[in-house]
Amino acid sequence: MTVTTSIVIPAYNESLRLAAGFERLRPVLEELDPDQTEVIVVDDGSSDDTMHVAHDVYGHLPHTLFVQQPVNRGKGAAVKLGISVAQGKYVIATDADMSIRPRHFPEIVAALSRSPLVPGSRVNEGAIDYDSLLRTLAGKVFNRLVRHYTGTTLRDTQCGCKGFQLGPARLLSLLGFYDRFIYDAEMLYLADQLGLGVAPINVTWDDITGSSVRVGRDSYQMIRDLRSFRRTQYRNPVVKLARTVDVDAIRKAARETRVQGLVVARGALDALLVLPRDGALAGAGIAAALGGTLGTAGIAELRARTYEAV
Repeated sequence: MTVTTSIVIPAYNESLRLAAGFERLRPVLEELDPDQTEVIVVDDGSSDDTMHVAHDVYGHLPHTLFVQQPVNRGKGAAVKLGISVAQGKYVIATDADMSIRPRHFPEIVAALSRSPLVPGSRVNEGAIDYDSLLRTLAGKVFNRLVRHYTGTTLRDTQCGCKGFQLGPARLLSLLGFYDRFIYDAEMLYLADQLGLGVAPINVTWDDITGSSVRVGRDSYQMIRDLRSFRRTQYRNPVVKLARTVDVDAIRKAARETRVQGLVVARGALDALLVLPRDGALAGAGIAAALGGTLGTAGIAELRARTYEAV
């Protein structure tokens, strides 16, 4: 049976929280249908036995994938790696502890049939109530800065649960530069620049202890990164192909050049196969195989197209 939904779980030193998170997810998997749902656990260079525990907790499911990064690169890098190997039409990225109640996942999947991005929103009466006054105030200030620098109107950009259509998710992952906690805001900035629809849904949140975010340690760097979005040149290698190019032919050429996580951006006149920033060599091979032209493209060239994962 074809996988329709991929659940991506970034995990860094999460050995003590994975089992409890799965218990929160278990009843929802039955509703989503385990035969049509894959779970992808990405171990982000943990120093504990996260990967071993993940196999014990999730290994019995019919569709699971375990990916391990050799060093810690950040939550954003782990989510993007999960997106690059996901097979489902819809992707839900969620925290290992399932602090956003998984009962919202079917609602997210339903909304993804209408919108490319469906982020969860923990906002209640205009604000997110964290476990401390300092964190609540810091969250309000940070959200104002995010809205100023990205153009988004969302009042909760850092929610750990976000839904994506796979094609747009691949494009955002390929374009993005940032691998740590600011990746959420960068994805929303890129979505705004590309003209992608964003349809948030309200979610119920349990503030489970153990978060790796530290207000004092992380906030300054996140604000510096946030201010750099508008100055960043978002350009990737692309292969320009005929508009009607067959995706199966692209998949075959991509396998032969050993590159993954690609997306085809189809426009009125052509199709652009978007590659990772280090994928120009593979792109040359794909261009030769399919009669395409290797070049680069930025947001302006990629806007207002349809996006299909390869």
